[in-house]
Amino acid sequence: MIEQPVDPRLMAPNWNTINAAEVVAPPVLQDGCRVLIELDVGEVLMEFLSFGMRMFTRQQGVNNNIDYGLLVTKPAPVALELSASQQSTRVSGGDYVLEIEHAPFSFSFYERNGRLIVASSDDGHFVREKRLPPVARTSSGWVFNTALKSAEPVYGLGEKWSALNKRGQILRSYNHDALGVNGEYSYKNTPFCWSPEGWGMFVNTPSPVTHSVGHAAWSHRTYSCLVESDYFDLYLFSSGESNAGAQMLSQYTELTGRAPIPPDWSGGVILSKAYYADADEILSVAHEVRKREMPCDVITFDGRAWQDTQTRFAFEWDAKRYPEPHKVIDQLKQLDFKICVWEYPLISVKHPWFEKFSQQGWLLRDSRTGGAYEYEWDRQAFGDVLTPLPNSGIVDFTHPDAYAFWRDAHKPLFELGVDMIKADFGEQLEDEHMLAHNGENGTTLHNVYAHLYNRCVFEAAEKYSKSGAFLFSRSAWTGSQRFNSQWGGDPQADWEGMMANIRGGLSWGLSGAPFYATDVGGFYKDRRDDLLYVRWAQAAVFSAHFRLHGIGSREPWSYSDPANRAVMQALQLRYQLQSYLQRTMRVASQSGLPVQRPMVLAFPDEKQAWAFENQFMFGEHILVAPCFDPNGGVEFYLPHGKWLQFTPNSDEEPLVLQGGQVHHLQLALTDMATFIQAGVSIPLNTPAQQTSAIPRSESGDFAVEQYWPADAQR
Repeated sequence: MIEQPVDPRLMAPNWNTINAAEVVAPPVLQDGCRVLIELDVGEVLMEFLSFGMRMFTRQQGVNNNIDYGLLVTKPAPVALELSASQQSTRVSGGDYVLEIEHAPFSFSFYERNGRLIVASSDDGHFVREKRLPPVARTSSGWVFNTALKSAEPVYGLGEKWSALNKRGQILRSYNHDALGVNGEYSYKNTPFCWSPEGWGMFVNTPSPVTHSVGHAAWSHRTYSCLVESDYFDLYLFSSGESNAGAQMLSQYTELTGRAPIPPDWSGGVILSKAYYADADEILSVAHEVRKREMPCDVITFDGRAWQDTQTRFAFEWDAKRYPEPHKVIDQLKQLDFKICVWEYPLISVKHPWFEKFSQQGWLLRDSRTGGAYEYEWDRQAFGDVLTPLPNSGIVDFTHPDAYAFWRDAHKPLFELGVDMIKADFGEQLEDEHMLAHNGENGTTLHNVYAHLYNRCVFEAAEKYSKSGAFLFSRSAWTGSQRFNSQWGGDPQADWEGMMANIRGGLSWGLSGAPFYATDVGGFYKDRRDDLLYVRWAQAAVFSAHFRLHGIGSREPWSYSDPANRAVMQALQLRYQLQSYLQRTMRVASQSGLPVQRPMVLAFPDEKQAWAFENQFMFGEHILVAPCFDPNGGVEFYLPHGKWLQFTPNSDEEPLVLQGGQVHHLQLALTDMATFIQAGVSIPLNTPAQQTSAIPRSESGDFAVEQYWPADAQR
C-alpha cells in the first residue's frame, strides 16, 4: 500500500529537554545597522528593513553560502540606535522598535506608533517562565517561536489541500510527489505565512521547514517554525492591520519576485488527457474540437503521448508513432492550435543520454558508487494506463553546462511549432547519497531543485518561444511564481478531490503565486461522472488557466449530451471573460495578488466572510461559489451590499440578493452561483472558439463588445 506516514519531524518536540536560549553578553550594534545577540546556542543577528525585520545566523560551511536566486532583491538595512541595560536592550530605527529582554531571553517587535507586530511566545508553565524559547537549537535545526492571539488566523505556506486558515495545523514545507490532494503532502511549498493581524514571516532557505501553527501538540498559542538547517535567515513583515493580506503579498513578492504576465492565448482552454496514444488520435480529437465549435486554444502531448516511455526523457519524438512529427504539428497549426508538450528532468538508463550525461557529470552522482544515481520508481504508483518507468538519472541543474544544455535542448521543439511546456515532476531528490555538482546532496537540494528546474525551462521559453513565454509546472518552491504558472497535480476524480484541488490553488495564491489551474474532471480514475465534470468545469472557468485533463477522455462530448451542453456553455463564458481575465492578470503581475482571491484577501474588513473558504473572488468583482453537491445545492456567504447573480447569457432578470448573510440556492445543471455587486459592470468579449478570433482594440488588448449589466457600465 502507498501511504503517507506521519513524518517524525511533525511530532512535538519535548520542550522540557530543550534549553531556552540565554543571552550570554549584552547585544551590540555593528556597522550602525545590525544588532548582534550572543546566545548560548549561537549568535543571532537582526536588521531593520523598510517593511520589517530580518533575523539570521552566521552561515557556517562553504555550501551554505550558495545563492540559488530565491530572492530578486536584497533590501538595505536602515540605521539603528541601541540603548541597553543589564536586563534589557532597546533597538530603534526607521519605523520600528525592538525590545529585548535578557533573562530569560525574549523579544517584542513594534511599529513606532506602539502597535505590537510580533513577540516571542509567552507560553509558560510552573517549570519555567518560557516553556517555548524564542529561539532554540535542536538536533533537527533551529526553532523560532512567536505568540499567537486567541483564534488568530494564519494563511499561506504553499499549496495545501485542507483549510486555508492554517491555525491548528502542523505542516512541512517539503515538496512531494503527493499522488493526490488528500493529505499533508503537496507539490508546491514555500515557508511564507501571514496573519490578518498585520504580520508575515518568511524563511529564506532551500531547507525543509516545519510549521506548527497553533498546533496543540506543540502549543495552541504559538506559531513554531523549525528550520531543518544549521542556520536560518528569517524575514518578518509588517503591514498594519488594514488590508494586511494584500500588503503581505506585495512585500513578499517584491522580495522573491512576481509572475510575468502569461501570453493571452494561455487564458483559453487547454485540452489534454493522459494520454493521446498516437498521431491519429490527437488529430482526430483536434478535428472534432473544431467541427463541434468547442472553444479551445491549446492541445497537449502528455508524456506517453510523444515520448517512448522506456527511453524518455530526451526531447525526441517516438519514431514509431511520429516518424515525421512536423507533419502532425503542421496539421494542428492549420487548425489554429497552440501546442503543449510534456517533460520531466529525468533520463532513462535505456537512453544513450544517460551514459553521455554521466560522463559529463551532468547527472546527480551516487556517493556509494561514484557513478550516476539511478532513481528507482515506486512501482505501486503505476497501473494499467500509466505503465512502470525504467530506472532514471536525474539532471543536475547546479552544473552550469548541464543547465545550459537542457535549456537549449528546447530550441528544436519551439522551432518545430511547440508553444508551451508542461514541466512535470521535480520532487525526486530525497536521498543523501545523491550528490550534486555544487557539493549539495539530494536532501539539502530537494526543495530548491524545483526552482532550478522551473527556471531553466522558463528561460528556454523566453529564449526560443515565438508565442510568448509560458510555463506550466507541477512542483515549485520559493520564487517559482516567476516562471509563471502552475497546476495542481493528480486530484482524485470525485467531489472532495475537486474542492481540495481548488483549495490548493487558493492556498498557493495566498502564498504569492497568482496563476494556477486544476485538472478539470479529476486526474485519477475515469468515472464518467457527468455532474462532477460539469461543476468542475464551471468552477474552473473562473481561474487563471483552464485545463481539461485526466485519465480518460475529457472532451465535453465524451460525456452525456446534457453535460456536453452545460460545459460548452461554460467554455463560451470563459472566452467572453478574456478582457476581464487579461486585466486581472496584469494586476496580479504588478501586485502579487492572485487571480482567485479567497474571502480573507478580498474582504479583509469583513471577518464573517473569512470562514467561507470554498468560495472566492475571480479578480476584483466576480464572486464564485463552486457547487460540490451532486444534487445542485450550494451554500455561500455574500459580503455586505446588494449582489446580482452573474448571468450574462440569460434573457431573464438576474436574481438580486442582499449581502451580509448566508444564502442557499438550488442550481440547474447550467446554472452557476456567481455574483457581482450592484453598480459593477463586467466587460464581455465576442464569443469565440480561439482567443485569436477575439477582436482587438487599437491598444492591442481584447476589444470589449459589451458590458453586463449594461445599466451599470462604467
